[in-house]
Amino acid sequence: MNIGRVSIIAMVMLATFGITSAQEAAKRAVAGPVLSNTGHDAAAYGADEGYPLGTLATGAEMRHLVATYSHFDELTPARIVARAATSWSLQRAAEPEIYYSFDGERRTIADYLARQPTTGLLLARDDTILYEHYQYARSDRDRFLSRSMAKTITAMLISIATADGVIKSIDDDVATYVTGLAGTEYGKTPIRALLHMSSGVEFKEVYDGQDDIARLGRDLFGRPGKAPVVSVAQFNTRVAPPDTRWHYASSETEILGLVLRAVTGKPVADYLSEKIWQRIGTEADASWAIDSTGQEVTFCCFNAVLRDYARFGRLLAYDGVWNGVEVIPRQWLLDTTTVRSSDAHLAPGVATKYYGYGYQIWLLPGTARQFVLLGIRGQMIFVNPATKLVMVPTAVRPQAVDRTASAETIALWLAVMDQLGRNAR
Repeated sequence: MNIGRVSIIAMVMLATFGITSAQEAAKRAVAGPVLSNTGHDAAAYGADEGYPLGTLATGAEMRHLVATYSHFDELTPARIVARAATSWSLQRAAEPEIYYSFDGERRTIADYLARQPTTGLLLARDDTILYEHYQYARSDRDRFLSRSMAKTITAMLISIATADGVIKSIDDDVATYVTGLAGTEYGKTPIRALLHMSSGVEFKEVYDGQDDIARLGRDLFGRPGKAPVVSVAQFNTRVAPPDTRWHYASSETEILGLVLRAVTGKPVADYLSEKIWQRIGTEADASWAIDSTGQEVTFCCFNAVLRDYARFGRLLAYDGVWNGVEVIPRQWLLDTTTVRSSDAHLAPGVATKYYGYGYQIWLLPGTARQFVLLGIRGQMIFVNPATKLVMVPTAVRPQAVDRTASAETIALWLAVMDQLGRNAR
């Protein structure tokens, strides 16, 4: 530890925040993760039972959500994504005071944690952690479930496979690589349209337990289950030409995973470890749930510790470059986070009322290029390339989709950008 540096930080904090003890300021400047056994409505989440782990069948019950979203790979078979041999060091700085406005009130980041069922929240700028808090007895060693944040990871692997030449063009039809889908509507769909969630194939995803995503999940996680090619082939009604209308469908990312397996000849988890996970100095093994055939369920169910999610966010903030080495093709990152005039159906306010959509990634409105990975119940990675700010919240919201809670998280992110981003310009 550089004692001189800590002392300087302590004196600055004395002047800025009115802290009465230089020793207290120094301690705060170098503190590690902050852990809490409680959280918003902790009793309803099973605090008195130690946040018990249920089963796949009961995992969505409120008392099991905390464990489901931090120990999902104990509920279903999963393949390990091996960590780096040497982890890339993240620095730490004093926690900033963050204020945001929501619902007519001025709130603090502590208010956010008290109001929202947040299991973990990490803020980082470039290589420095600014804030790292855990609730509901979770810690920095827990692997948090990504849900649909895994879709963005899958798309980044498609970019690498294309750069490596095993995918000749993302304008090729799916059946070029997944011959089991030949003759189906998905088989006739270009890979680019799948990346855009714009296949034009009908798929219902509303999270009511009776929709197409529920059917797909039962097929893949059932024991015995259906082969993924067979399962996605059942969705075979075309309602629009490819790449003309945005419509969210997890089946499309599942097919991208099948493409990856076919062209690389190896499990998707192994490909991720080799091409990204080890190259960005991850500190912990991740895991990816697999179906009954051993195929990764690529539309969801990747699991990692928060700091490694932050490392992945940093990679995206640098447009795929890690310490001078291109890990993900830079042009791909620029293409996926910029809406072309020919893709007007993907623009913010058009694809959805708020977000736009790139290659399996959500685009925030405004002139600044910034984007976010999203998963149901509040899993997010916000990224701003200009300021190198990354925010990783994980949560256990009772509803799969909660627009009010998401709006408050966005309000917090915008405040982070305003209050911390200006110091990086």
